[in-house]
Amino acid sequence: MPCFMDCSPFIRLNVSMSRDTIAINQTIEDGSLLVSRGKNFALGFFSPGSSKHRYLGIWYHKIREHSVVWVANRNNPINGSSGVLTINQYGNLILYSNHSQTVSVWSTNFSMEAADTCVAQLLDSGNLILVQDRSKRIVWQSFDYPTDTLLPEMKVGLKQKTGHYMSLTSWKSADDPGTGDYLLKLNPAGSPQVFLYKGIKSYWRSYPWPLRSYVGAWNFSFINNEEEIYVAYFLADASVILRIVLDVAGFLKHLTWHESAGKWKECLSEPINQCDIYGHCGAYGHCDSNHIIQKFECSCLPGYEPKSTRDWDILRDGSGGCVRKRLDSSSVCGHGEGFVKVANVKIPDTSGAVWLDLNMTPIDCEQECRRNCSCSAYASIDIAGKGTGCLAWYGELTDVVDNKDEGYDIYVRVDAIELAEIAQKSKGYLERKDMLAILVVSVVSAWFIIILFAYLWLKRKKRRNVRNKWTERLHNTIGDSYHKVNFVANEIGDSMNHPDIAFFDINTMLAATNNFSPANKLGQGGFGLVFKGQLSNGQEVAVKRLSKNSGQGIEEFKNEVMLIAKLQHKNLVKLLGCCIHAEELMLIYEYLPNKSLDSWLFDQTSSVLDWRRRFNIIMGIARGILYIHQDSRLQIIHRDLKTSNILLDAEMNPKISDFGLARIFKGDKNQEKTNRIVGTLGYMSPEYVVFGKFSTKSDVFSFGVILFEIITGKKSNGFCQGDSSLSLIGHIWQSALGVSASIPVPEPSIVAPTSTKPIPTNVGVNSLWPPSIQRLVLTRMPSLLKDLSLAILLTENALRPGVYRRLNESRLINFLATLCILTYRVLSMLIWPKSVIRS
Repeated sequence: MPCFMDCSPFIRLNVSMSRDTIAINQTIEDGSLLVSRGKNFALGFFSPGSSKHRYLGIWYHKIREHSVVWVANRNNPINGSSGVLTINQYGNLILYSNHSQTVSVWSTNFSMEAADTCVAQLLDSGNLILVQDRSKRIVWQSFDYPTDTLLPEMKVGLKQKTGHYMSLTSWKSADDPGTGDYLLKLNPAGSPQVFLYKGIKSYWRSYPWPLRSYVGAWNFSFINNEEEIYVAYFLADASVILRIVLDVAGFLKHLTWHESAGKWKECLSEPINQCDIYGHCGAYGHCDSNHIIQKFECSCLPGYEPKSTRDWDILRDGSGGCVRKRLDSSSVCGHGEGFVKVANVKIPDTSGAVWLDLNMTPIDCEQECRRNCSCSAYASIDIAGKGTGCLAWYGELTDVVDNKDEGYDIYVRVDAIELAEIAQKSKGYLERKDMLAILVVSVVSAWFIIILFAYLWLKRKKRRNVRNKWTERLHNTIGDSYHKVNFVANEIGDSMNHPDIAFFDINTMLAATNNFSPANKLGQGGFGLVFKGQLSNGQEVAVKRLSKNSGQGIEEFKNEVMLIAKLQHKNLVKLLGCCIHAEELMLIYEYLPNKSLDSWLFDQTSSVLDWRRRFNIIMGIARGILYIHQDSRLQIIHRDLKTSNILLDAEMNPKISDFGLARIFKGDKNQEKTNRIVGTLGYMSPEYVVFGKFSTKSDVFSFGVILFEIITGKKSNGFCQGDSSLSLIGHIWQSALGVSASIPVPEPSIVAPTSTKPIPTNVGVNSLWPPSIQRLVLTRMPSLLKDLSLAILLTENALRPGVYRRLNESRLINFLATLCILTYRVLSMLIWPKSVIRS
């Protein structure tokens, strides 16, 4: 709901020392304040707007704009600053207009039942109370005598025992807080309701008791019991500052304080529109503020017609109301009359209504109203905690307003003729509605069938075009020779005479993977999901299926088919074939039962790899990289070497997989540059990440990372030592440069359990170096692996229990030193520059 700024009058205040209570013989003079304990409100003397008169009032103390909420002497101003507030010997608060305290302008004026002293206190709610010292009973409070402002917990109502009304009256003007023209007061007749009067004329009417309950920023309560009848509101959030003000123009405004803007903003105002003006459409009229279809907001209730058609049709004035279509009142009493529902309305003025019972069914309520010929309408209304009440009207139905959100249903009494006419209209309307519904359903169904056939035809055509386009692009890339060999083959057998790949049918893949059952899922990568399958000849395969959400697509698919099909090496995964069906892309590989290397290195539940197996894996990876870099027909850069792309067969032999991001070097090129950086962080070389430059040295860097992960058993991206934020490679670089003396230790399982001396932590410190030109060329790998093989052999022999028992401590130390030198030589030559080695 839109909020608007409230332009409150400027209040001139004088501020001095303050307290929150006044006792007998104490005074509050002009310039002094009485401030509540939480400093929410203050009581003192003020002058409103441009007035020179002084008034005693209460205002907000915390907020910047000290808006007045209560005035004591609103109709008796004080001239000058001579006002004094005190408690006399009878316990009454008295306001004097002079320092000598002889001229009284306002008093609480109550009689004490027993001799007791009183103390006045200003509460944080804004309520000024008089309390008896001994009994602590409140004998008077300002909340019982509001002026123009309703604060939370303040009441508008009637004390039934004393007959005292708690009501709001507007100021005369912004400069004069005297009693104005507008009065907000409870009307207890019939079903209680609050009226806003302009003078003695009803101007606006609230919803009658009982109110519909709702939860919002503030919650209204309408209490009706033997002690009192009142309306009050309570804040759901104590931090919200809200007041309801009856302004000088007759609007009941809900204002909230916005500290950031330093202003009051209007969030609700009554009356909102012309239908809210009391009796806008007269007796038996019905006002609809959302009159979109009709030209006039006023209409008559069922069985009634405008009293003056000229006023309604020409002058657009509905205040004259409506009259019965047939003036003979006997027609609605014992002659087949009935009731017509008027739904979702603010029920008519309840001043002349009667509650027949607070717990009665709607059927009984109708029967009770029908028995009395004077009953013009009834409504069944839910009452919290009591049931469904029956409210009946006897006489005019006034101020019926349409309200879809908070309205009730009322049932208006009509004669038999009106009932028959309404039934006929309803029947004709239903017949037209049924015909219209049949017509609409027929048209919609016809269009639906046309659109469905068109959609299916277009989808089939698009799928065929996509399949043809993808197949053509793939076959153009990998050459006609692949397409001609076993294009319709759906098995892999020993009789297959082509060394490259076969094309599989989609049905073969569905049968092999059991419709890609989750039970057959092996893992997931950047390309998509990988499933285990078994062909009809019993051969196990791994099927990699492109995911629709994958960042990779047809280019990576073509890359994989084109490269792996031409590469044949025991340390590279073998591609058996592929499958293309519509938008489905699949690659079929040989099945490797031991999954990927990372599951063995980093999974704590997996079996531990000993030195020999780690060494064999390192040699196998090196052979595979050396093959694609130098020994194959094409010089290939893998660009995504990592432990998860190293697969292990049944004998734990490593095989490099996933060539979707690989690039071919042509001619004598030794380096290229790309604008699209792809790969896995932690394995990519610095020059590739920063500048997009890649070469065989990029794979060497990745190999160095894998080497250290195999040695340490620590994941490059997941390793963290102490409070450092460095990765595994960061620790290695810092140690090599002398910044830190700590480097990652080898996997504990590598050390023999009988060894009393730890393996030195600088075994592999020189495995990585950022400048690519100073990294190892893998053609030197055979000689390095020979030295590393010797080191591993010495390790195994040295750590055998029998040998260890025959070695004394000094010989063991010398042996471990020799082992350290051999291993250091191998690993340091991988990537570390010669200048550093010499130093």
